[in-house]
Amino acid sequence: MRVALTLGRRGQGRVWPNPAVGCVIVKEGRVVGRGWTQPGGRPHAETEALARAGAAARGATAYVTLEPCAHHGRTPPCADALAAAGVGRVVAPFADSDPRVAGQGFDRLRRAGVAVTTGVLAEEAAEDHAGFFLRLAEGRPRVTLKLALTLDGRIATATGESQWITGPAARREVHALRARHDAVMVGAGTARADDPSLTVRGLGIAHQPVRVAVSRRLDLPLMGQLARTAREVPVWLCHGPEADRETRAAWEGLGARLLPCPEAVGGGLDPAGVLQALGAAGLTRVFCEGGGALAATLLGADLVDELVVMSAGLALGAEGRPALGALGLARLAEAPRFRLAETRALGGDVLHRWRRG
Repeated sequence: MRVALTLGRRGQGRVWPNPAVGCVIVKEGRVVGRGWTQPGGRPHAETEALARAGAAARGATAYVTLEPCAHHGRTPPCADALAAAGVGRVVAPFADSDPRVAGQGFDRLRRAGVAVTTGVLAEEAAEDHAGFFLRLAEGRPRVTLKLALTLDGRIATATGESQWITGPAARREVHALRARHDAVMVGAGTARADDPSLTVRGLGIAHQPVRVAVSRRLDLPLMGQLARTAREVPVWLCHGPEADRETRAAWEGLGARLLPCPEAVGGGLDPAGVLQALGAAGLTRVFCEGGGALAATLLGADLVDELVVMSAGLALGAEGRPALGALGLARLAEAPRFRLAETRALGGDVLHRWRRG
């Protein structure tokens, strides 16, 4: 199952809105087939593993990181394919919460005489599929917020200089994180100030996540990197009703996809509404790279599921730009809290991964 989970992660960022599933088929102590969900969500992991196993699948055990599907889509149900191949046992962490499956895959297998075992590495699998489940349950993607900052919590000097606070190893990790998410998201301030490309670079892979910019008025540079490359790598713009009609038309002419979003009480876009729009468009995993205003808005609305903090060994002082905008907290008890999940060195920097408590 641990191998199957590792295989499934190869599909993260590439298979939305489907889950990134892995499958390993074992017979007499030997792996005879393996597979993972392919880009675009098809073929499924089980189909890939069965194709590699061939006749050796008969009587074997299939380790699958999510309940095999039971519904007809672009492909027949994986539960039926496993049964037809003569698999003797299926091991999975838990049932799929998708109402089209929800235990029906296991039922099909049992009726076909296939033994079913559940509960194996369920905690690890739940983490891998968290975005898929969250979209089904709440209609929004899972949000990972990345902060690259100094020891005193600054992301730039008073003049805006920020390249580079962290070193090459940390920046490479950021590209790897981008590659494992469906989308990379920034606020309008970051898009204007940094003119980022938000692409995956230096990893030797062709896959690129969707690039999302949140801008109530669409006041983004029409000659910037996002605009110039919108036909090469998808650009989605979350905007409010105040966005100028001509500006909207200009962005659409450049190839961007526009997502109208509701405004929050008191101004700005409603963060929950933004995530609902992204979820409705199919996204399950979003990697937010700031800036400070968007980060604070998401934290204040309790919409951050994971924090990745990369700390560098330098200090900029009070005049430096803070990592977060105002949260409006009056008491310590109101502050969002996370539990530490991982700490490791990245060259001369330190990565801390925090998850919702």
